[in-house]
Amino acid sequence: MKIMRPAGAIGIVATAALVLGACGSDPAATKPGSTGAAAAPSGAANVECGGKSPLSAEGSSAQKNAIDIFVQAYAAKCSGQKVNYNPSGSGAGIKQFNANQVDFAGSDSPLKDEEAEKAKARCASDAWNLPLVVGPVAVAYKLSGVDKLTLTPEVTAKIFNGGITKWNDPAIKAVKGNESLNLPDKAIQVISRTDESGTTDNFQKYLKVASKGAWTQGDGKKFNGGVGNGAEKSNGVANAVKSADGAITYVESAFAKDGISTALIDSGSGGVELSAANVAKALDAAKFKKEGSNDLALDLDAIYSSNVPGAYPVILATYEIVCSKYADAEVGKAVKAFLNVAATDGQKPLSEKGYVPIPQSLQDKVLTAVKAIA
Repeated sequence: MKIMRPAGAIGIVATAALVLGACGSDPAATKPGSTGAAAAPSGAANVECGGKSPLSAEGSSAQKNAIDIFVQAYAAKCSGQKVNYNPSGSGAGIKQFNANQVDFAGSDSPLKDEEAEKAKARCASDAWNLPLVVGPVAVAYKLSGVDKLTLTPEVTAKIFNGGITKWNDPAIKAVKGNESLNLPDKAIQVISRTDESGTTDNFQKYLKVASKGAWTQGDGKKFNGGVGNGAEKSNGVANAVKSADGAITYVESAFAKDGISTALIDSGSGGVELSAANVAKALDAAKFKKEGSNDLALDLDAIYSSNVPGAYPVILATYEIVCSKYADAEVGKAVKAFLNVAATDGQKPLSEKGYVPIPQSLQDKVLTAVKAIA
């Protein structure tokens, strides 16, 4: 079994640059499988502007481009108000929030119990998980001559834990839709995130729930598959795959472009392309971990295990981690204003960046929670 090590050790180029505008790259100029769009929630922001400026925030690199949109919308609605966001990764963002170094954090998964306890101590009140960005996770690969591959959860799990090591493995060939593919006798190069990542956490949770026992490595922000090579952050794994024919990774759909293909996922009802409309079908099955609460952590197991026809199940919801009550009223006021804009004016442009605007029912819950922040 090949042990995971940094991609640079075998010459795979991986960049950690996340501020994509600075390098002239738009990660969502091409949206894989975009065969329709989910409707954006209605309503414009009704905001009480003011409070601290700039706000400081840190965390998820997956939501960096969405945050950029939110910040622009916030500045347009509240003149002079700013937010400084550092896309350091979900794990780092939560640590900084719990250390009272930033005003809110971005995370690709809700707070775990231990993190929530630390956040409660930091806030002197409960911390809430508010989902504002929904993004499909692509199973992205580069394989010469193969641009339409279908994978089942079981086969995907075996690829990412080393149970399947060659592209021409009979298990891949046997997946419906792959029968006519000319799959090469080439080693599969698994690329995973080396930094703590909510994307990794969500992807491993999906494998654990959906793979019918093929994934036994658990979940968490660190990749547990034990095979392949690593790269930092979303842009890093995407660039690593681009640089190696035969490579495969999991990455937010906005980063799966320019020479990377995305696999169709067959959960039992046929291969489903990654598209906003197909993700919206999957979201219909979403439930909350704490029903009736303003802590809106989603229970995604129902989505991951669903075989609803046409529903794309591999998704992540990125959250803003906030205090339900801020010790500094000026911080609380600004956080409320920013989140209000993000949940309203900021949603419609998200589809242009490969994200899925939150549905109306979720928007209503988010706005109720934002209103309750003290």
